[in-house]
Amino acid sequence: MSLTLSPLLSIPLIRQDNNLADILVKSLQDTNIELKDDDIIVLAQKIVSKSEGRMVNLATVTPSQRAIELAQKAEKDPRVIELMLQESNEVLRVRVGTIIVEHKLGFVCANAGIDHSNVMGNGDKNEEFVLLLPENPDQSARNIREQIKHITGKNIGVMIIDSHGRAWRNGTVGICIGLSGLPAVIDERGWKDLFGYTLKVTVVGVADELAAAASLVMGQAAEGIPVVHVRGFPYPLGEGSLRELIRPKGQDMFR
Repeated sequence: MSLTLSPLLSIPLIRQDNNLADILVKSLQDTNIELKDDDIIVLAQKIVSKSEGRMVNLATVTPSQRAIELAQKAEKDPRVIELMLQESNEVLRVRVGTIIVEHKLGFVCANAGIDHSNVMGNGDKNEEFVLLLPENPDQSARNIREQIKHITGKNIGVMIIDSHGRAWRNGTVGICIGLSGLPAVIDERGWKDLFGYTLKVTVVGVADELAAAASLVMGQAAEGIPVVHVRGFPYPLGEGSLRELIRPKGQDMFR
């Protein structure tokens, strides 16, 4: 088995209403990659959010009283806190510099996934812009996948990833927040190991595993690599969804 991850070249700075499928197909050509069936395209959340107009100018945000109170505890901008509240189902933890929430998409994350880094609006560069997560990342991935299939005729998978922290471990890793055309998890219960033992509890988060690998290629700072082409994914492609990756609250032992 060989798994190959290749950064796509010549991805421009993405603006609202840019057609990502057209941009990706051109970038594949510029990178001399001929798209094949069963390939996967992994996109950083930021370019999807930007294309969908999820950028917010903080000058337009009026914080609520609750946002002001949480901002004092977290020592953060109350306008950003207000956006976190709007993007979340529940605030779980508050500490200086960080607020842990259950996002509207269902997963637990820091600061509702709202990002300051590598974000600039179309106007005065001194204005403060932040970027929200896509409203429906599964649908975003599905739209891009269908458009690429229409252009190229190839049946591929598309995944959107973001960087999140993890309970009990330091450091952020890439995780999947939306996908189309590939499985989110593989249930290996009933499979045999090398010694004939039947697996009883093994369910593998293959989308998150691939997201972490792609994140290594993308980098986290000024690398300018928001898209990765993947070939050799070791499982059959098929329909998956973000909800398969989210542990039900009743089974969540870390809250």
